[in-house]
Amino acid sequence: MTAAAFESLAEERGRYVAFVQKHVGSRALAEDIVQQAFVKGLERGGEIRREESVVAWFYRMLRNAVIDHYRRSEVSERALEAWAHELDRHESPGAETEAEICQCILAGLHQLKPEYRQAIEVADMQSRPLAELAEEAGITESNAAVRVHRARNALRKRISDCCASCADCTCN
Repeated sequence: MTAAAFESLAEERGRYVAFVQKHVGSRALAEDIVQQAFVKGLERGGEIRREESVVAWFYRMLRNAVIDHYRRSEVSERALEAWAHELDRHESPGAETEAEICQCILAGLHQLKPEYRQAIEVADMQSRPLAELAEEAGITESNAAVRVHRARNALRKRISDCCASCADCTCN
């Protein structure tokens, strides 16, 4: 596409936004679609057929951009609906399963270094801020955040080592 052809398209930008807005209902969305179409126009300017005007070619690009927008929206909506249905079908573990899981976690927690155990108890089990952990442990908040991170990783490893398959878990 020549610079002159692109400039002629840019001069009519308002018309293109109005055209797209009629189809998508939102001015902001129309602005985004037109902007993306301008970028594609620069990239694909060589696709213009000799018998076709630049304006007709650009309107075809805009129409396709609107269609693509609705296709993406429909795919997103279907994915969200499927996820919502999955959440509806999801069952919480029963009390017995929760008790087994808690026993595994407690067993792993007691195997940690005391400072890691304290970090998990304060940050995760008591949901207290890192500032309180830092004050109690006599460390900075940054060090407290690192300690909580390392403690979680250590607990994760302990549980993984202990309960390779929780279905057969026999933790005490």
